[in-house]
Amino acid sequence: MEKKKLGLLLSTPPSHPSVTTTVRLCEEALRSNVDVYLYLIDVGVLNLNNRRLLELSSSGVKFFVCAYGCQQHGVPTDNVGKEITLCGLVVLSNIINGCDRFVAFN
Repeated sequence: MEKKKLGLLLSTPPSHPSVTTTVRLCEEALRSNVDVYLYLIDVGVLNLNNRRLLELSSSGVKFFVCAYGCQQHGVPTDNVGKEITLCGLVVLSNIINGCDRFVAFN
């Protein structure tokens, strides 16, 4: 049986409560043996160095960040680890289409 897939979009800054909600939802999905795909976009890219989100990637969350958003918001990408994929909206579209559930936190 194929695992369920959950896609999450985060477009809020680090200070927004949606960041904590996203972290908790990812943790619960992982505990439930669900594949999790997290995409940061717009000001959500400011979470690129958020320790809680980075720990999720080492726990199994597939972590994607909008490269254009990083450029627009001055987020440096030269030290991005291999567990994070810098990409564009085509990847986001594929996540939306390929997941059983998709939740956007704006």
